[in-house]
Amino acid sequence: MVKIAVLGDTESIKGFACVGLDIFPCDDPGNAASLFRKLTGGEYGIIYMTEALASQLKEEIARFDTALLPAIIPIPGVTGNTGIGIARLSTSVEKAVGSDIIFEK
Repeated sequence: MVKIAVLGDTESIKGFACVGLDIFPCDDPGNAASLFRKLTGGEYGIIYMTEALASQLKEEIARFDTALLPAIIPIPGVTGNTGIGIARLSTSVEKAVGSDIIFEK
């Protein structure tokens, strides 16, 4: 079974514990890179990460762009949607399908 981790500021991710996901609060951006590297060590197949944190770890995340696992999925935090998640999804779909099939309204 694939384990799922959620990484981000405490307020944005604490609700994910209620549905059984492993949460990893990171309120200090200085610790983000080392915590991210720990999570990508092989135990987790899916890592949800707040968009704010993902914007700080672009280079770390880029190392996994061509890897099958872990899937790194940016999600909006309590501060709102920055568009990073949908942009990353659109790029992934375009690579897989050969065309951008996600339309904005």
